Amino acid sequence: MALSREQVVATAVDLLRRYGLGDLTMRRLARELGVAPGALYWHVANKQELLVEVADALLAEIAVPPPGQPPEEALAGLAVSLREALVQVPDAADVVGLAYAVEPGATRALRELARLVHDTGVPASERDKVAALVVHHVLGSVAGEQNRGLAARADPELSPPDPAGEAKAFEVGLAVILRGVTR
Repeated sequence: MALSREQVVATAVDLLRRYGLGDLTMRRLARELGVAPGALYWHVANKQELLVEVADALLAEIAVPPPGQPPEEALAGLAVSLREALVQVPDAADVVGLAYAVEPGATRALRELARLVHDTGVPASERDKVAALVVHHVLGSVAGEQNRGLAARADPELSPPDPAGEAKAFEVGLAVILRGVTR
């Protein structure tokens, strides 16, 4: 059976979920797939391209807000959905952050977020900045919660993060951002 780009990306996502970004190397990916590392480069040009594809796969299941929903509400809902999807996967914020740096519209979910920022009435000159602010709020929230969890596992005297409290803090920060954006 021939190796496909979809297999390469799916296996990379699986490795990320199981071990985190530090253990997602091209050599390990090739080993998991039972191929020589060079075989991967028929399907992805480099690790950066692979990580953009992994980001797209991580965000692929996020539902697009329903038509007719007020843009501010849809934007908030999408940001919460992004956070919920990423917080479950080790280092997902780093992977999506890289994809966003390479190409802000690399994933359907991030393109939808930018469209919703547009629909809120943000002046054209500020749209990219506002979309970046929301994306970075999502990514920072996820990375912070995951890092606090890692720290608590390494030091038993530290309290692990409270997922409900983390989600609430995220939503409060998002509300402040959106209030400032949509006035």
